[in-house]
Amino acid sequence: MQFSYSNPTRLHFGQGQIKTIAQEIPLDSNVLVIYGGGSIKKNGVYDQVADALKEHTWKEFSGVEPNPTKETLDKAITMAKEHNINFILAVGGGSVIDGSKFVAAAACYEGESWDIMVGKHTVTTAVPIGAILTLPATGSESNSGAVITKRETNDKLPFGSKAVQPLFAVLDPDVMKTLPERQLINGVVDAWVHTCEQYLTTPTSAKVQEGYAETLLRTLLDLGNRYDSRDSDEWRANLMWSANQALNGLIGTGVPQDWATHMIGHEFTALWQVDHGRSLAIVQPWLLRNQMDVKRAKLEQMGRNVFGLEAGDDLAERTIQAIEAFYHGLNVATQFGEHGMTHSEAVDTVVNQLDKHGMTALGENKAITLKQSREILEKALV
Repeated sequence: MQFSYSNPTRLHFGQGQIKTIAQEIPLDSNVLVIYGGGSIKKNGVYDQVADALKEHTWKEFSGVEPNPTKETLDKAITMAKEHNINFILAVGGGSVIDGSKFVAAAACYEGESWDIMVGKHTVTTAVPIGAILTLPATGSESNSGAVITKRETNDKLPFGSKAVQPLFAVLDPDVMKTLPERQLINGVVDAWVHTCEQYLTTPTSAKVQEGYAETLLRTLLDLGNRYDSRDSDEWRANLMWSANQALNGLIGTGVPQDWATHMIGHEFTALWQVDHGRSLAIVQPWLLRNQMDVKRAKLEQMGRNVFGLEAGDDLAERTIQAIEAFYHGLNVATQFGEHGMTHSEAVDTVVNQLDKHGMTALGENKAITLKQSREILEKALV
């Protein structure tokens, strides 16, 4: 293992922590508060933010949708430039935080904002960001990545830059109390797959990373199995912290990473507006079966150490079945049949999108070509 690791985001975890933003954001800042559909005005979060910023100068931008779009975010970028915004506070889940990262980067760039997503502009400077997390799932509150959709062309692409990593993040589990069940479940699944993408590759000697990944998986498995206990401080706090730790960079440091499930799943969301977490659950089991030969050892390790399965020649397949059972226990499907196309049309459409976006050599071994993606989609799409 050879690596450099730093996570500079300060995390304020626990009940009542929203007030800490008053000290985190300099008083002379011109702040833009970015949020989603308005749920923060119903659950008390908006009032807490307003109280904490009562000595600050701030404006607000609302309407960032799930799977944030360039079209909406361009309006926030214009606002940031017109009002000389020099600090952005993202209040929401991964979509709002991802969108705020895009705004922060594009506000410091005079060209077309989508240049960031297609590599025409490398982000080296951005408006500073802070985050108040309301939906645990993506870990975006303490990492440097974001995923943005261009609605006009059904393109959903990732970008990353150290310049857009939040300076601080507030994680108060109390804000989860009013979340819809669908969003809670999506958060469990998203955190689970994030962990898998950094773990289900090839065996390594990185005992800390592998052991911590298994701890996170066992925790998420327990939370999913105890979903009926979701209305408790303990359940909420453990999900919020697990989702953060799943993608803050630690468990992926110094080990192979996959991310093919995400790249294929992004196309489902862009084309058919499938919830991000649910797109992952559709793709993952079939991708694991397709890549069984290279992932067998890690699947067997997961079967033993996460699910407690007994040894046997079919352990890897039984592990995949256990993953499917985990999803099904949360009423999350592992196949998608609501695409409104014939089976062959749907498969061809996703493959063409992957080709268009250069997703032609995915996985830790770059071995998932369009041929393998097609084989995966033949099973995932019904």
